[in-house]
Amino acid sequence: MELLLWGMDALLCGLLAVLLIKLRLMQKSADEIKEAFGSRLLSGSNTLIDISSRDRHMRALAESINRQLRILRKKRRRFEEGDRTVKEAITNISHDLRTPLTAVCGYLDLLEQEDLSENAARCISVIRGRTDNLKQLTEELFGYSLTMSAEQALPLEEVVLNRALEESILAHYAALKGRRISPEITMPKEPVTCRLNRTALFRILENMLCNAMKYSDGDLKITLTRRGEITFANHAKRLGEVDAQKLFDRLYTVETGTKSTGLGLSIARLLTEQMHGTASARYADGILFICLQFDVI
Repeated sequence: MELLLWGMDALLCGLLAVLLIKLRLMQKSADEIKEAFGSRLLSGSNTLIDISSRDRHMRALAESINRQLRILRKKRRRFEEGDRTVKEAITNISHDLRTPLTAVCGYLDLLEQEDLSENAARCISVIRGRTDNLKQLTEELFGYSLTMSAEQALPLEEVVLNRALEESILAHYAALKGRRISPEITMPKEPVTCRLNRTALFRILENMLCNAMKYSDGDLKITLTRRGEITFANHAKRLGEVDAQKLFDRLYTVETGTKSTGLGLSIARLLTEQMHGTASARYADGILFICLQFDVI
């Protein structure tokens, strides 16, 4: 009887050892699948997941994930091709528009020097205004295409945000007053310094101010914090929460912004992210908040 119990104990110990080994091998396979899946998603590698385990269930799991990776790879390829086609189309269209617009502006300059009747002068003035709007939109489109096609990192230098913000506001002060907007500015006395590209930063701030002038109901609060966060806040009853969530989307325009290509804020976000910052928007109680966050040094 005692020998039988010893035999059963030995058998149970053997079975337990086998189960533990099998469990350890399954854990190893799961870790291999997890690591391989993460690397495939990050790198976009064409290689599929392969595991050392011979367990049919784990290999079936790996094969199921591989099928999804094949589908994802095809969709990613189509997306990249489509995105590249859009970028090329934007570049070509903006370039093709600039040449005839330059000629139109030149002929308008000549016409404005002629002796014109009052009606003809009024018509020329309307044409000039529409042409200037079209030229501005074309330049914005061209700038977006250049930003999207830039692959190299922007050269960075130490920039004091306080000073850059003041200069940008002063440069647009006449335009703001023309829209009857008197900005309320709050910023710390001590310098807030970041490593940024100066040209890109001024382009970002220009787009922020132009957006405020476009949609503000007459107010604008600009706040800079010691943490490198710049917030533009203004009442915008024509907008809504959905509009705020989409403002940074490429080619998205609000219905009331009839002279917009929907690229200004998209360019601002691209440039901000190229300098390792973030750009976000939210809408609350009729107020639009657009926030830029840069790393302070």
